[in-house]
Amino acid sequence: MIELTNVSKTYGGGNKAVDDLTWTIPDGSITGFIGPNGAGKTTTIHMITGVLAPDEGQIKINGIDIMKDPIGAKKQFGFVPDEPDVFLRLKGIEYLDFIANLYDVPEDYRRDFIAKTAPRFEIQNALSSSIMSMSHGMRQKVMVMGALIHDPAVWILDEPMTGLDPKSSYVLKEMMHEHASAGKTVVFSTHVLEVAEKLCDQICIINHGKQLYEGTLGALQDQHKGESLEEIFLAETSDE
Repeated sequence: MIELTNVSKTYGGGNKAVDDLTWTIPDGSITGFIGPNGAGKTTTIHMITGVLAPDEGQIKINGIDIMKDPIGAKKQFGFVPDEPDVFLRLKGIEYLDFIANLYDVPEDYRRDFIAKTAPRFEIQNALSSSIMSMSHGMRQKVMVMGALIHDPAVWILDEPMTGLDPKSSYVLKEMMHEHASAGKTVVFSTHVLEVAEKLCDQICIINHGKQLYEGTLGALQDQHKGESLEEIFLAETSDE
């Protein structure tokens, strides 16, 4: 579970990227985080993952305050960033071993994980290549594997479908369902509202740093009878 309480973040010039956000992301479900460009999604995710510190408020990952115990909180989650351009000089397998070592993943467990997961993404033959030589989609697959190799209780993804081919996107969605079905937490940001509508149990809509809606997708659709998520989103985030 992820809990944000009265979280705010202001950048230089007084631009409030996130404004008093209170949000509970439950276990055992897939939560979609949606909003227009510049709405505050990535800033929020960076605060949840400890990349940025909030100016105000509290963030807990499975009850652990990420500001008071950053290492303990970070052990709870795996994170897939919006840009997979990290550790480019490492080979794919070296990156996975590096992440596994950070989380003290036993050798036999990591090898079994890689042997089972790499074929699902059809990446087993590419892991011996440097990440620099891989396409964006192949890099994204390596990042997903790295985020899951320590079997985290919480999975956080920022625009995870970007650059993936249709089959890999399908596999990723399957894995997200498996993760949530095991009673764990999955939250992801996306601009692809059709994906959010088909995949998510919970939805959070943000615009100009302020939360417009948090709750189940079903309850949101009950409030807007006969409208698609795209239609609801456009109406909720209209600046008119």
